[in-house]
Amino acid sequence: MPFSQRSQPVINPEDMNSAFAEAFNSGDIMNLLALYEPQAILITQDNEQSQGIEPICQTLEKLLQVQGKMVSTNVFCVPFENIALLRAHFIIHTTDDAGNSMKIEGHTSEIVRKQPDGSWLYVVDHPFGANPPI
Repeated sequence: MPFSQRSQPVINPEDMNSAFAEAFNSGDIMNLLALYEPQAILITQDNEQSQGIEPICQTLEKLLQVQGKMVSTNVFCVPFENIALLRAHFIIHTTDDAGNSMKIEGHTSEIVRKQPDGSWLYVVDHPFGANPPI
């Protein structure tokens, strides 16, 4: 699978989470993959790591099966030189198999890196990384 270029790059690191929600809501895997560096790491809710575009693609395709509407709000962004640490709160409104409304939510922990063209991409994406321990 070729690496995709996003039509509107993320210019400010604090906009990554809203860009992810927009890409998720589009339902297009390529829009999601365009937010990751080629060797990025994505950590699942079960603490499994996917590294590289192909494994990340497989993980994100499972996420897209939720078929909900996501809202992701930046909680903080700590930029330092060409990297930034992010935390966000996300909510996915969807339905269960019986058609009942349900909500999936979490608090993310992410590292993004500034690219040579000035855009920002995920290096480490841990969608549940800032949730309280269970």
